[in-house]
Amino acid sequence: MPTEDRMTIDERFKYLRVMRRHYVEADRKEKGVLLTEMERATALHRKTLIRRMNGSLQRKRRRKQRGRTYGARVDDAIRVISESLDHICAERLAPNLVSMGKHLGAHGEMRVSPELLDQLGRISVSTVGRILKRIRQDEPRLVRRGSPRAHRLKREVPMRRIPWDEQEPGHFEVDLVHHCGRSSSGEYVHTLQLVDVATGWSELAAVLGRSGVVMRDAFERILRRLPFPVRELHPDNDSAFFNDHLIRFWKDAVKGVRLSRSRPYHKNDNRFVEHRNGNLVRAYLGHERLDTAAQTRALNELYNRIWLYFNFFQPIMRLREKRFVLDEDGTSRVQRRFDQARTPFERLCGSCTLAADTRGKLEALREQTNPRKLRREIHTRIDRLLDLPNATPGLSEDVYETLAAPAFPQHRDAVVVPVTFSFELTRCDPARPPYNVCSM
Repeated sequence: MPTEDRMTIDERFKYLRVMRRHYVEADRKEKGVLLTEMERATALHRKTLIRRMNGSLQRKRRRKQRGRTYGARVDDAIRVISESLDHICAERLAPNLVSMGKHLGAHGEMRVSPELLDQLGRISVSTVGRILKRIRQDEPRLVRRGSPRAHRLKREVPMRRIPWDEQEPGHFEVDLVHHCGRSSSGEYVHTLQLVDVATGWSELAAVLGRSGVVMRDAFERILRRLPFPVRELHPDNDSAFFNDHLIRFWKDAVKGVRLSRSRPYHKNDNRFVEHRNGNLVRAYLGHERLDTAAQTRALNELYNRIWLYFNFFQPIMRLREKRFVLDEDGTSRVQRRFDQARTPFERLCGSCTLAADTRGKLEALREQTNPRKLRREIHTRIDRLLDLPNATPGLSEDVYETLAAPAFPQHRDAVVVPVTFSFELTRCDPARPPYNVCSM
């Protein structure tokens, strides 16, 4: 019988307990047939099965533990081979112990002998797993992907989840939407989106690539337009957010903002921005590939209109209460109650966060905007954007042509894309920070 088809000890005892019910009621001839069947199924000797049928079928503890079959030399060899293969799992490591041992021995990394190679060839996957667990307990786990510095930056930012009932505006979930189409090769456009948990206010900016220059420019573009202070930024664990450039930007250029991050592989920690990625970005643009500077500029112009249309004219509902209730059949379910639908601007006005002059300018902007005409303009710009040609293979795009302001003196002649509004929100008070960001 192949090794992988054999029963485990617990499965064998369970099988024998089931068969004994038929064994005690059978006559001599039928018992012989049953013993033959059990011998074939369990691979046990016939006399052993007779003793089991007439005795106890409860598993007993071993009176004396077995000694170690493999000594310290095998432990040392597995430690060196495991480190050489970047600490892979036992299932991947065990079949390659002998070949890797010979290879490392030829390079002088370890001493091998025929006895050691014979033991490495006979050792089971389970034993390798136990040895790895024992030798790793006193060693720090090495980072397998990315630089240790990048992971250190993440460790300095606490993991949390912004509460769904957050009442204070300024706590933003952050995410990137990829516009790569069917292929993720090369540079392509991303949408940087910030969603305020309390009010549902959404900010969008398009960037070409994921470099620190374009990401910083996108955040600066959003901060210049945002009419209320940023108190917290909560992205996922993307390296586009956690690098030296952006960490320095948020700590030095923008004072007082709080950084947090979601748990790895928990998309629901950023549930508001993930939902908005679908109904505000994908719903308009789909999954088309965008990869040129011209498309990036056109997309930012489109987002200026969507910013106005969504935040001022799109009512949204916010969760007001949720509780567990029992149905008539005894099953439990979550009952959710939502508040009255209001636009993000109306919710922002109700929070008493806006300054009087800023609120007056925003109200005037809303009054002078025709939402139906704005919606037609949005769809017209979407058609124009999708008609633009994609990048030519072999030719690179200049990302500095997509910036709202030139990043370095040598690029002063780059095309400057203005942030389109009809009012100015940045205060000129020198006592305030350069952006509209407040401390906790």
